[in-house]
Amino acid sequence: MAAVELRDAVKLPARLEWELMPLEVVGPLCFGMRITEVAAVLPGMTELRRFQADPFRDTLGVEFGMGRAEPAVYAYFVDGRLFCVAVDPVHGPQVTLWGRELTACVPADLERFLLHAHWCEVLDVSYGPRGNPGVNGLGLVVRVQEAAGGAVTRPVMMGRTWADRCTDDWEGAIPECEWVGRQWPHPRGTQTWPPPGHKPRWGAWRPPF
Repeated sequence: MAAVELRDAVKLPARLEWELMPLEVVGPLCFGMRITEVAAVLPGMTELRRFQADPFRDTLGVEFGMGRAEPAVYAYFVDGRLFCVAVDPVHGPQVTLWGRELTACVPADLERFLLHAHWCEVLDVSYGPRGNPGVNGLGLVVRVQEAAGGAVTRPVMMGRTWADRCTDDWEGAIPECEWVGRQWPHPRGTQTWPPPGHKPRWGAWRPPF
């Protein structure tokens, strides 16, 4: 599917527009907020569910959505404080960084933007072991998610205190559930994590989505 067609397939007429201020704020959400504060600044959204977001850490995930089955924003809390936000590309807000859209983009297009900034020494882009690009200095990792017509980008953003090595999906603080599923498209990479036949050491934990 052409890039324009892919973008149109996930565009919503009422999509919210959020700006990312790296390490500090994404839209109305300030890193460090408590759950009640997050819920209070998401008008029009309701809490859909809570879940254990990581098998190795005490991390609470809260799914907010515009409707019963339309998840839009995933907020992650440790010690009761917001430290990570992920945006659903189908129903979530359009997040922009310096005027560049991050949500529901064609992966190759956004990767070219990041790499151009890297070559111009504006950003220091790195790739985690599972192939997802990001910028530790911005607390930003770009994932992908399946939508009508193909995979589109799903931004994952971290607060300053937790952003160190965030692009490293083994060592960073991003919850394990955000690494599971569709992987960044690479010619020689696997399409999903875990790959077929691989059984991670998660114990009794199961990915929530």
